[in-house]
Amino acid sequence: MNQLARLFAALVLSPLFGVSLSSASCAQGAPGGAAEETIVRALDEEERQAVLAGDTAALEGLWSEALIVNNPQSRVSVSRGDVLDLVKRGLIRYATFERRVEEVRRNGDVVVVMGTESVVPAGDAPLAGQTVQRRFTNVWMKEEGTWRMIARHANVVPSN
Repeated sequence: MNQLARLFAALVLSPLFGVSLSSASCAQGAPGGAAEETIVRALDEEERQAVLAGDTAALEGLWSEALIVNNPQSRVSVSRGDVLDLVKRGLIRYATFERRVEEVRRNGDVVVVMGTESVVPAGDAPLAGQTVQRRFTNVWMKEEGTWRMIARHANVVPSN
């Protein structure tokens, strides 16, 4: 099964059949599960810091070439190059960027990270100067022995 088919199965089919990612991981006997989860948590934090710093070289190493992002502006960026271009143009730029991870689940070569983010966009970024609360999902996949982010979804949580 190719990587995208495994990702689809892990994210879409597992919940439909009542199998959680964590139980699927246990069923597969995922070797080094806790260690791999710790690695991905650290990479997720490294990615947050690289986004905050606008470090495109670091992001290029952390993001898969196949990265796809459903972004907070209700658009889909279909490649790593598209997202890096937004960073370079200052449309993804933050004065502050905090991420609170609520859940991490592994299924073989796929790890899903979910939680909340609080950002203050800066410069030419949409909503610059405002504190923005978001929900996020980051999907990491092991590619040739290296964990890389392959998909991301972030949406703005409306204020009350």
